[in-house]
Amino acid sequence: MAWPMGIAVYLIIWWLVIFTVLPWGVKVVNAENVKKGQAASAPRKPHIIKKFAATTVISGVVWLAFYYAFETGVFNFRP
Repeated sequence: MAWPMGIAVYLIIWWLVIFTVLPWGVKVVNAENVKKGQAASAPRKPHIIKKFAATTVISGVVWLAFYYAFETGVFNFRP
């Protein structure tokens, strides 16, 4: 696999995983604590750095599995 394809596959996997990880551990603000201009569904503490780190690790593991399968011929996109 050429490195541009590897990067493209990793980025696609990363974006798929981030949307899976974002809802983890979300606790919304109580209705009485909502400030003006704030959505009632906004999380209290989003922990976005932890979620980015988890996404990066999970994406790396999934990418390595894809890379192994691609290099061994399980996935063959060539005619």
